[in-house]
Amino acid sequence: MSLLRTRFPAKLALVSRLVTRVFPAVEQELDRWRTKLDDCRNRELASQAHASIRHKRFHAQGGSVYALAYGGFNRDLVRLIVALQTISDYLDNLCDRAGCLDQQAFRQLHDSMTAAVNPTSEIADFYRYYPYHADGGYLNALIGQCRSVLQTLPSYHLATEDVIELVGLYSDLQVYKHTHLSDREPLLINWFDVQRHDYPDLHWWEFAAATGSTLAMFALFATASRTQATTADVQHIRAVYFPWVCGLHILLDYFIDQEEDRQGGDLNFVSYYRDATECRDRLQFFVRRALDGVSGLPRPLFHRTVVKGLLALYLSDPKVKKQGLQWVAHDLIHTAGRDTTLLYHLCRALRRFHTI
Repeated sequence: MSLLRTRFPAKLALVSRLVTRVFPAVEQELDRWRTKLDDCRNRELASQAHASIRHKRFHAQGGSVYALAYGGFNRDLVRLIVALQTISDYLDNLCDRAGCLDQQAFRQLHDSMTAAVNPTSEIADFYRYYPYHADGGYLNALIGQCRSVLQTLPSYHLATEDVIELVGLYSDLQVYKHTHLSDREPLLINWFDVQRHDYPDLHWWEFAAATGSTLAMFALFATASRTQATTADVQHIRAVYFPWVCGLHILLDYFIDQEEDRQGGDLNFVSYYRDATECRDRLQFFVRRALDGVSGLPRPLFHRTVVKGLLALYLSDPKVKKQGLQWVAHDLIHTAGRDTTLLYHLCRALRRFHTI
C-alpha cells in the first residue's frame, strides 16, 4: 500500500499535465490542420479529412503524452506527433470509407507516411492511383511539419531506420486489411508467415494488431529528442513497444469494438480467439509482457503509466458494459495492478466531462 501511495501521485501528476497542457496544445494543432483544409478543392478528400480529425482526435491526444516523456513539456513533439497521427487517421479513412479497394492506391498513399519520417526521401504524387486528387496541399503540409520537427531532434539519426521499418509494417497492414474482403485474411496470414520466426509467441492476428499502433514510433521520437540517447536505448524501446505495448494497444481497441465490427462486417482481430476466456488470457499475457518490458526502460514510471493508461482508457469505454465484457475488463485491470483501478475511475470521470 505504501508503494501505491508513493507512485500514484506521480501518475496523477502526469495525467494532470496531459489534460491541462498537452490536450490544449493538441487542439491548437488540430485547429490549424482544419484551417488548412479550407484550401482542399476535392469534396471527398475534405470530407474524409475533417471526419478523421473530428472522430479520431483522441488518437492525437493519447499519442502526444510522449511530449512529457523526459520531464517538462516538449511542444515540438506535439507538433510532430499530431501531424503524423493526422496523416495516419486521414489515410485510414481514405482506405476504409471512400469506396476504393485498390492495393496499389493504398500503397502509394501510405508512401506519404514514409516520406514524413524520412526527411531525405522525395515527395511523390501520393494520390497517383487514388480516384480523388487536389487536396490543396494538405497531405504535403502534414509531411512538411513532420520533417521540420524531425530535423531538430538531436538523436533522430539513431532511430530513423527503426521508425521507417515500423511505418513500413503499419503501411503493409493498411494495404492488406482494406483491400477486397476475400483477400484480406490470406494476405495477412502470408505476411505473418514471412515474419513468424521473429515473433514465435504471437498469433498472426496479434502481430497484425501490433503493426497497427503508432505508439512505438512516438516513443522513439521522444527518445530521439534526448541528446544523450544511445543506439541501445532505441533498440530497447523498439523491442518492448513492438510487439508488446503496440499489440496491447490495438487489441484493446478491437476488444471494445467487437459488436460494432460484427454489425458492420468489418475485420476484427479479437474475433479470432476461440472465446472470451482465451481473449482474456492473451490480453493478460500482453499486459504482463508490456509492463515487465517497460520497467527496464529509462523513466519506467512514465512508460508503465502509459501501459496502465491504455487499459484505463479503453476499458472505461461504455461499449465494454454494453457488450457484457466487464468481467474481462476487471481481470485485465487486476493483472495490471491496483493503481490501474484508480486510473480507470479517473478515465470514467474524464469521459463524463467529455475530456476524452
